[in-house]
Amino acid sequence: MKTISIVTPCFNEELSVRDAYEAVRDLFKEMPNYQREHIFCDNASTDGTLAILREIAAEDPCVKIIVNARNFGPLRNTYNGVMAAAGDAVLLFLPADLQDPPELLPKFVGLWEQGYEIVYGIRAQREEGWTMRFARGVYYSLLTKFSEVVVPPGVGDFQLVDRRVIEAMRQVRDGYPFMRMMTFECGGRAIGVPYTWRARKKGISKNRALALFDQGMNGLVSFTTAPVRVGLFGGFVLASASVFYALANLFISVVFYRQLAEPGIMTIIVALFFFSGVQLFFLGMIGEYVLAIYGQVRHKPVLFERERINFFPPN
Repeated sequence: MKTISIVTPCFNEELSVRDAYEAVRDLFKEMPNYQREHIFCDNASTDGTLAILREIAAEDPCVKIIVNARNFGPLRNTYNGVMAAAGDAVLLFLPADLQDPPELLPKFVGLWEQGYEIVYGIRAQREEGWTMRFARGVYYSLLTKFSEVVVPPGVGDFQLVDRRVIEAMRQVRDGYPFMRMMTFECGGRAIGVPYTWRARKKGISKNRALALFDQGMNGLVSFTTAPVRVGLFGGFVLASASVFYALANLFISVVFYRQLAEPGIMTIIVALFFFSGVQLFFLGMIGEYVLAIYGQVRHKPVLFERERINFFPPN
């Protein structure tokens, strides 16, 4: 009997974790030929999430729990759960709030059985405000346009991945893993399934603006040349604007015998904007890459665990 692993990261999700557990459990009643492994990765929750998970795990040995020593962020938390999964195929990410629909799992498994090693969900529609839809659209356009890894737009971590790909991912030494691109980097037969990304029904999202920005920059720095190209373009635009200002000032002075500023002021303005623009853009972009390199060379574990529950034998 083949095993399908499902990874659900959670942080203060006491209103949702039982719903996520029951949704997966009920799905496998319709899939009697597969064994279930549902891994909940608790990111040091401060509410009743862990207590609920302990109750569930005490009654169901198919449920496993990883408790982190502190909050390490959603990317590291989910990746650690994926690396702990023992299934023949692994659903990389099933959110506790069920915004990605678990009912697609049987279809994912069917496509996996047909030989596809990466079955990914495509967020064709999103039940969220237009501002976030626009921002995500711009971000993923940058990510796919400037990356050497070909990834269809609208793809997140909601992917069912074969064991071969999981073992290939394990060989990537990345202190801040960006899984949605990593699977495609490892390669394999892939197929997409469009769906509607649903609005959260219980609780509030724990992903704040700063956390989203940090995750987004991680993806751009790890898999694209976009930051450097944006820095190059921004510096070029500012430098060109400075040169254009100088030429405009010269033209007005020669043709109309007028000056836009006192003698010497124009030179200072042009020089200031020219060099400051170029330097600030490039320093910022280089800084992002330096931070990424610094994170890699320290060779720290992805995260530190406090406890594992229902892992037999313990590892």
